Amino acid sequence: MDYKSSGVDIEAGYESVELMKKFVKGTMRPEVLGGLGGFSGAFDLSAIKNMDEPVLLSGTDGCGTKVKLAFLMDKHDTIGIDAVAMCVNDVACAGGEPLFFLDYIACGKNIPEKIATIVSGVAEGCKQSGCALVGGETAEHPGLMPEEEYDLAGFAVGIVDKKDIITGQELKDGDVLIGMASTGVHSNGFSLVRKIFEMTKESLDTYYDELGTTLGEALIAPTRIYVKALKAVKDAGVRVKACSHITGGGFYENIPRMLPEGKRAVVEKNSYDIPAIFKLMAKKGNVSEQMMYNTYNMGLGMIVAVDPADVDKTMEAMRAAGDTPYVVGKIIDGEKGVDLV
Repeated sequence: MDYKSSGVDIEAGYESVELMKKFVKGTMRPEVLGGLGGFSGAFDLSAIKNMDEPVLLSGTDGCGTKVKLAFLMDKHDTIGIDAVAMCVNDVACAGGEPLFFLDYIACGKNIPEKIATIVSGVAEGCKQSGCALVGGETAEHPGLMPEEEYDLAGFAVGIVDKKDIITGQELKDGDVLIGMASTGVHSNGFSLVRKIFEMTKESLDTYYDELGTTLGEALIAPTRIYVKALKAVKDAGVRVKACSHITGGGFYENIPRMLPEGKRAVVEKNSYDIPAIFKLMAKKGNVSEQMMYNTYNMGLGMIVAVDPADVDKTMEAMRAAGDTPYVVGKIIDGEKGVDLV
């Protein structure tokens, strides 16, 4: 009897590492020390001497039950972008620059080519956010999950000078809310998505005119990464006063997280075009408007608050970074919370 007979293939693990190396290499930053294969990832922090009070930031997350969609579609090259996005967008919300990322893949059976494909998506997410993929772990769990399934999670570490941390404490009545367009459902609320639609290959391959694509392609679109857009705003000399990454919990949970006591956000629902996928979900599943806004990003993946004088400059920087911004509301004095009007 050996380890392989119990369901764990060590050789497959070695092969996975070899296959993923080419993807990982493309994410390297000058600060990364050593290569893939050590017991830890090393990152040189010499550059923090240029900051007055350097503060480390961190974020961790996974892709939730969106991985079920990847299984059904047998498409594994973008789910890694979601894992990175969910972490680096949170770091960027505090005004930070993501430095490095580590992933964790638990699988029923280690199929090297499949694992390498998943990691290719992780690497792409790291490249989009400018952070290095310095390490990770692939764990084979025979008997704990079906051989064809896996789960993916990770964490990011970033840095910011203390004076540049976005806290929301500077918000005042009249500040303007600017939202950046999402790519769709991102990585949230897929348990409800899977209740609304029949999760079969036939259903996912169905083309919808209003979507301009198949249902599966619309749903699996990877989470938008907003790191470069927020950096562009900062480089333009704009002070972002508050920032919210719209994830699970939608508008009602996430927008109040960026507000101090005594400030309220007012979001105008007709200030931007809601993507067709959300309209289709609400109709097919008979989901109330309140529940939609309390579960999904509804087309806005990131919302920032800036001084009215900085609106044009902010939107110009976001567009230059490749994002689509909208003026979606304002800050008023009042009980902490959000109104959708």
